[in-house]
Amino acid sequence: MPTAAPSGVLVVGSITVDVTAFARRLPSPGETVLGDDLTLVLGGKGANQAVAASLAGADVQMAGAVGDDVFADLALDALRGHGVDVDLVRRASGPTGIAHVRVDERGENDIVMVPLANATVGEGDVDAAVRAAAGRARVLLLQLETPLDVARHAARAGREAGLLVVLDPAPAVADLDPATWSDVDVVTPNESEARLITGLPVRDLDGALEAGRWFVARGAGCAVVTLGGAGAVVVTADDAVAVPAHEVEVLDTTAAGDAFAGYLGAGLARGLDVAAAVPRAMAAGALAVTRRGASASLPAGADVDALLAAVPDDRTT
Repeated sequence: MPTAAPSGVLVVGSITVDVTAFARRLPSPGETVLGDDLTLVLGGKGANQAVAASLAGADVQMAGAVGDDVFADLALDALRGHGVDVDLVRRASGPTGIAHVRVDERGENDIVMVPLANATVGEGDVDAAVRAAAGRARVLLLQLETPLDVARHAARAGREAGLLVVLDPAPAVADLDPATWSDVDVVTPNESEARLITGLPVRDLDGALEAGRWFVARGAGCAVVTLGGAGAVVVTADDAVAVPAHEVEVLDTTAAGDAFAGYLGAGLARGLDVAAAVPRAMAAGALAVTRRGASASLPAGADVDALLAAVPDDRTT
């Protein structure tokens, strides 16, 4: 009997506990404002993307590090509760990563992420994770909240292992090793990340198209540049496709990009090409902004499919 192709997702990345404060507006430097609510939940771009991919229906393994404090159990229990395999998550000495998120009444946010245990993730963790995922994972999801040299190593190790490497280049850095791009099959920056990395004025679809070509010219197999309410562009060496956004009421943009990346990774793991996987990922990102929080805002697959069913089939142009 032939062996089925791997269809899982391996996520190597950050795990945090998010402390999120909600207020009518964000304070100016030196100012104190009264808030409306506070949440304490699982976060980190890696963990969020792992949860999103699991909600999308994928078999997900998470690799990273938590500390030896009470927040570690909160994070691990939340990951397990969403069906994520955490056998590859290492407990480091010291505190678990923390993100302090502030959200205003328009749903806009700012974030201070303190890596802590995430800073201990090393190349050995990556190599062990890639070995453990052999025969199970098809896609490797990466972000930049772990040390940059480790993220670069992970992209290379994933490529050498035959995994489809998807990089969400966030938080964006302008000095990422140029050799990284040739190890990346799909890069998924939003407009501000694309602007910082490329130096191009990415403000609309035309700017996103030019940024996508910049990534592809430097070796990336495909670039998906997202523009929030203006949609996204999918750029390869041979083609460019614009994908419209869903019209939704924005409550909190936290983790919208993680919902997108997780659902995109799950679609690619099922064997879809990028253009076919992007619409479901776009719908997941749209639903995420209608809910408060990070992992708490990540939508279930049935909700995403219901949103897709409610719109015309010809939205890709």
